Order: sequence, then C-alpha cells, then structure tokens
Amino acid sequence: MKTRAYLAVLAASCFSVFPAAAQQQVTGTPGAPSATTTIDGQSLPAAPPPFGGVINLDAQHSTPWWPPTVVPPKGAPNVLLIITDDAGYGVSGTFGGLIPTPTLDQIAANGLRYTQFHSTALCSPTRAALITGRNHHSSGFGVIAEQATGFPGYDSIIGPDNATIGNILKDHGYATSWFGKNHNTPTYAYSTSGPFDQWPSGMGFDYFYGFMGGETNQWTPWLFRDHTQIFPWRDQPGYNLVTGMADDAITYLRQIDAVTPEKPFLLYYAPGATHAPHHPTQEWIDKFKGKFDMGWNAMRDEIFANQKRLGVIPEKAQLTPWPDDLPKWDTLDADSKKMFARQAEVFAAYVAYADHEIGRVVDEVRRQGKLDNTLIIYIEGDNGTSAEGSTIGTAFDLAAIQGINMPVADQLKYYDAWGSDVTTPHMSVAWSWAFDTPFKWTKQIASHFGGTRQGMAMSWPGHITDKGGIRSQFHHVIDIVPTILEAAGIEAPQTVNGIPQKPIEGTSMAYTWAKGSANVPSTRTTQYFEMFGDRAIYHDGWIASTTPPAGPWLLGLGKLPDVLDGYNWELYDLTKDFTQFDDLAAKEPAKLKELQDLFLVEAAKYHVFPLDNRVATRFGQQPSATAGRDTFTYTGQLSGLPPSAAPSPLNRSYTITADIEVPEGGGEGVINTLGGRFGGYGLYLLKGKPVFTYNLLGLERFRWEGTDGLTPGKHSIVFDFAYDGPGFGKGGTGVLSVDGTEAAKQTIPHTIPFVATIDESFDVGIDTRSPVDDNDYQVPFRFTGTLDKLTVKVGPPQI
Repeated sequence: MKTRAYLAVLAASCFSVFPAAAQQQVTGTPGAPSATTTIDGQSLPAAPPPFGGVINLDAQHSTPWWPPTVVPPKGAPNVLLIITDDAGYGVSGTFGGLIPTPTLDQIAANGLRYTQFHSTALCSPTRAALITGRNHHSSGFGVIAEQATGFPGYDSIIGPDNATIGNILKDHGYATSWFGKNHNTPTYAYSTSGPFDQWPSGMGFDYFYGFMGGETNQWTPWLFRDHTQIFPWRDQPGYNLVTGMADDAITYLRQIDAVTPEKPFLLYYAPGATHAPHHPTQEWIDKFKGKFDMGWNAMRDEIFANQKRLGVIPEKAQLTPWPDDLPKWDTLDADSKKMFARQAEVFAAYVAYADHEIGRVVDEVRRQGKLDNTLIIYIEGDNGTSAEGSTIGTAFDLAAIQGINMPVADQLKYYDAWGSDVTTPHMSVAWSWAFDTPFKWTKQIASHFGGTRQGMAMSWPGHITDKGGIRSQFHHVIDIVPTILEAAGIEAPQTVNGIPQKPIEGTSMAYTWAKGSANVPSTRTTQYFEMFGDRAIYHDGWIASTTPPAGPWLLGLGKLPDVLDGYNWELYDLTKDFTQFDDLAAKEPAKLKELQDLFLVEAAKYHVFPLDNRVATRFGQQPSATAGRDTFTYTGQLSGLPPSAAPSPLNRSYTITADIEVPEGGGEGVINTLGGRFGGYGLYLLKGKPVFTYNLLGLERFRWEGTDGLTPGKHSIVFDFAYDGPGFGKGGTGVLSVDGTEAAKQTIPHTIPFVATIDESFDVGIDTRSPVDDNDYQVPFRFTGTLDKLTVKVGPPQI
C-alpha cells in the first residue's frame, strides 16, 4: 500500500491537468506548509498537485484533455504566391509581349491586372521584400547575397525581427511550402551542416524543394529537398527542373489534401525561369522557330502597340528612345541576326514553358475544388529583363557576367544545342532592353521602370469581383504580405517566438479588389528605390531618378562617379508621363529638390546608407566558412561541399596533394573537382594516367596529363599552380607531378576572375553533377582506388 501511495504522490508531482470534477482519492493542501499527503488514511510526505486539484487514480473516471490546435480564421484562403525570374514588363503576352502566357492570362481574366507594380531591380532583394513585407534594406538585402557587405542594410540576413509570411501563416495553422529559387540564404550558410535558421525551414516554410543560390542548371540542378541534396535526373532521363518542381508541388498538394483537406496552404512558387541559364526543353524551343526574325526594334514596336490595345499602358504613353550604345537590328550582318534570333527563341520558350508548368499547379488546385478560395498572386519577374548576357549574348553565362565575351562566330557553333545541357545561354542586352518595353533600362537599374516595373495579376474568386479589370495604383512588392494577411484575417504580429517584430512596411492592396475601385487613389504614396548607388524616389505621382552612370552589362568595372554627389538626377510627372519619357528636372528644380530631400529621409529610415556603387568588386567580402584557413584535408569520398565552404583556387597560388593507393589492374576516377562542365577544375585518373584539367568557364580547357599509367600501390599526386598576380583572372604556371617527379608543366594566359561555379560543388573521390571535360568521363566517375588523404593548400589572394 505504501508503494502504491508513493507512486500516486509521484504522479501528482509530474502531471498538472486534473479535472475538478474527478473523484478525490488523494488529498492534500497544495501550497500549504504541511509536508504530508493523506492517501487511504495514511499520512505520507507531500507532493501536492500543482493546481491544487484532485488526482483520480482510475482512468475510467478521468476526463482527458489535449492542447488546442491552432487554426486560421474561418474562411482564410489558400495562397499560391508565384514569382518568376528576370522578366520585364514587356515579356508576357498578358502585358502586351509576344510570348504566350496563358496561365497568367487566366489569372488576369479571373481577377485583376496591375500596371504599376514594382520590384527592387534585383533578385535577392525583391524576394526578401516579397516574403517579409519590408523594404529590401530593412530585410538585410540591399543587394544580392553574393555581394553582401556587412552593413545593416546589406548583410544578407533576414533576422528574427523580420518574420516572413511563412512564419506568420505557419503560426496561424497554415501548411507552408517553398518551391524553386531561394537566394535569400547567406552564401556562407549553404552547407548542409547549417545553421538552418536562414534556410526556408528557418523562415517558416515546412517544406522546401528547390535550389539555394541565384541560378542553377535546369538539367542537373543543385537541388535540395528540405536540407538534403537530391539528384532526380539520375533516375529520370530528360529531367528538367521547370517540370520537376511542378511535379513535386502537385504531389505535395495531393498529400496535404489527402490528410488535411480543410487546412489552408501557403505555396510559394519561384521557378528559376527566366534567369540564365535559359534551359527550356526542345519541344518548347521548336514552337518559337522564326518568331523573332523581325529583330528587337520591330518587336519593341509590336509590343508597344499590343500594350495600348490591351490597356496596360495609357493611350498617350510614349515609347522611350532606343539607346545609342545598342545596335539597331538593321545594322547587323546575317550571322549576327541568325544567332541573336536564336537567343530570343530560346528565351521565349523558357518563359512559355515556365508559364505552362505553373498552369499545371493551378490546375491541381482547381481539380481539388479549392480554386474559389485560393488567392493567387502571379508576379512576372523579380526585376527587369537581365542585361547580364553581354551586348552579344553568350553560350556560357558565367563567362559573360565576368566580362568575358564570346564572339558570334563561336556562339554559332552551339546554335543547334542552344538551351541544351551543354550550354548555359544568355541573350544580348538589346533583347533585354526590348523585353522591358515601353521603359528604359533593364535589371539592376533601380531608378527606371525597365528595372523595376513588373506585370502582376491577382485572383480570388468571390472576393475580387471585377473580373478582367485593370488597376493602375502604384504598388511595390512589399505590399504583398499585408495583402495576404488582410485576406486571411490575420493581423501582423507584434512578436514572433518572443521576439519583437519590425513593423510591416507594405500596405494592403485589397482596397483595389472591388468593382469601382479602378480610380481609387493608391494607398502607397511614397516609395524609394536603390541598387548599386542608382536610386529613385516616388511620391504622389512624381518620381525623381538618378541617371545610371553606365549600363549594367559593363559590370561596374569602369570609373564610377562619386556615389553621393556625382549623379545626375531626372524628374518625371507620372500622372502625365507613364514611361519616364519627358525629363522635367530643368523645368521643375524645386520639385526635384523636394524629392531629393525626401529620398534622404526615406533612405535613413530604411538602412539604405552607406551607399555603394561597386558591383564586381563586392564579391568575396562575405563571411566565409574557410576564413583563416590555408590548408584543407579530406579523406575518403565527399560530395556536395558548396564553394563557399571549400578552398578557393581563384586569383592565388595553390597546391593539391592526393595520397592514393592504386588497386591491382590499375585505377581510374575522380580524385577532386570543383565545378564541372561550365567552369572549374578536376584532378583524376584516366586509364591509369593522372590528369588535371582547368576549365575556363566552358570557353577553353587547359590540360596536364602524365605519360604513364600508375602502377598498383601507393602514390602521391601533386598539382602545384603558381599564380601570376596581382590582379583578377591572371595566368600562371601549373606543374603536375607523381611521387616527386614532374609529369607535365604548362603556363596558361588567364584564369577565372571572380566566380568558378554557382551551381556545382567541391567533390572528393566522385563527381556529382557534370564532368569538367565530357570527352574524358561522365559522372559520377568514382575513384576505384583508395584515397588516403587529399590536401589542398592555398596561398593568399593576389588582387
């Protein structure tokens, strides 16, 4: 009896919920100084129930209790939030472009088209603003993650006081998921060792299927499911991420519907299209054969006419002039016209292909009978069309963004393969400018609408009642979060996980949904813009804009003006001048001064300072997982290490030493790679011979090869590279040796200046995505011997 009594007292001390209606069998005075409890007439040392209630030792006379489940407000909609990549206002057919976008058409027909909706002019910043409802500098993303500088507005960290729409809706009972592009995680946190607070899972998204960086090869993407790398193309011939993510999103929606059909979802859908590399399938490329033979100037005129016909620009809008430093189509030779038309065909195919796959996801929502209560927001592009393909385009986009041009004659060698898995193509700047019709400029330019105006459509049947309507109120990507929250009946939280939150800086667009609201004044009266020192300020129908000192295709490598005082300013009255055509700065100096002063106020408020107009030289300033290390040692097989966590061979001398054992019959396979088909290096045995290949961004390969196959047993292979710095992308001399004897020596004229790879990894004993030279091997090309130790020693940067 005493043992049973002590067990009862122990239970009383451990469990805290006891219904008051239960029959008393254990008595005591909770909180009293008495140290005894009476059970069945016996006095025992007390451990009173925490609530001072009654303990029932018999489950048949107890009432169970469960913590309540958090559920959203009644009627809260599903949310399908879609944003594509690098597509300006004149791209989609929905906004007058020549590329059919029937899914975007469908959303617009069932809801509204917005003609003055804006981004930040660049990828990461727009996406940070989109999911937080705060300006990009307020969210730490004044620039892309790869160019973060550590100042409060530029550290590439979405802090815990910037809870995302994922955090908020998850806390209110939503199923939250993210598909496609991330680009909102600091580069030094890409490693699968974490920390994961800056991954989608740490930003409130329970499920992630996508890629972490700014771009990825769509045929062999660097792909994650949650925190784990996956390789679906290995088992799915012809796999393409554009279809693969739609397939996965549909599977996810079916699983949610099967288990909790009443639970609303937030599905954030962000395909890599149409950021380079342009990778549609051949089926879609074939649909656009010959569609752009008219050239970029005639296409621009056609888009402009379509936009007026559709009413997505005012009838009195003027087409901005063609820039003097871009060639007119009629001045080109036949080869250039042929190649440039091909570039546009593949880009258009990529746009249409992505829209089609988005349509499959929308169709699944419809199939489940949930379309009527799903708020769909479809933003075509996170900035203007990209001008990062150089003035002539390229078959290899990493070369172009590092200032290495590929002549048209060399591009023509890839004409039939353009868009396939042996290219990573981008198009000429002239196409990019034309696809931003009717505006001036392109992606990266925050001062002009060619960089920031996006076509956007929104539908929610039964709530957005003016089907097919057009709305011209001035809005910004930060306005999406408050719009979703108003639709869901959820207030922006004051705290999340106990952490006080920054105020939401956007304003809801729900006031535009009703019939008759087309002419209601915009609730957004002021909005600043800034990117790389280029800036603008909108206020009450006016915008003051700096004149970009150079085209973004020049990569900011020339002499730049003083970032504070060296910029010219323009002034536009948007109530009369939709396209920023008529500069009124000279006529309205007082208005210009008023807006310039307002920019200073807004910039100070939202952490825009210090201004910085550097572009290329911002790379490499971020914290690094390799900081302070010059020697790296690995054993056995390793794959998937991100470049940010691996030893860098760029602009420095380095030595790679591999201690291996070759099996009987000879050895073969990869010892170490960084990158692959489109840039990087590889050290491997090929038919027993040691080989080191340096791949200069797909444009050129330099090869060191031993003359003899290695005998069975232990060997030491060394590749030593002496860099001819200082400076970016200089050449150097490499020596390949085996067991202390030189096997090959070669001096090369240049190396990769800034970025060896974006979407491939550092691998040891295996190659996971693409070979450094297709003529030598195909992945995974595992090393057949034993890798006792790999040591990489790097010298200091010579820049």
